[in-house]
Amino acid sequence: MKKRVLLLVALMAIAGCSQNTAGLGIDGKSQKVFFGDNVLGSRLIVDDIATVEKEGRTRGVVTVSSHYKGDLRIQYRFYWYDDSGLEVNAKPSAWRQDVVRGLETRTFSEVSINPEGTQFRVQIRESDN
Repeated sequence: MKKRVLLLVALMAIAGCSQNTAGLGIDGKSQKVFFGDNVLGSRLIVDDIATVEKEGRTRGVVTVSSHYKGDLRIQYRFYWYDDSGLEVNAKPSAWRQDVVRGLETRTFSEVSINPEGTQFRVQIRESDN
């Protein structure tokens, strides 16, 4: 368990070195939300985090609600880990663009392309566009 926490902290630190990474980090295994951007964290609330197994693949599902009257232009991506907490994808998936309308609830999901992927983390950030 301590190794997983240390790995997650290390990954968050590495992610902090890349451009425009401020936002929310959501750990699907522990169901914890990490705030890197207090403004986005106050406007976008995580309602539910779930992991669903189907046909030997794991789907990560995150439901968020906007507590902001305006539109939130965001980007998000999933990171996948095995049972030991090691990242299973050689490179992270591309950032996906989305718009969460004022006071709207949205669900984001992704299926792990690697059958070893059983845990996930999602990073959400405001879009520059």
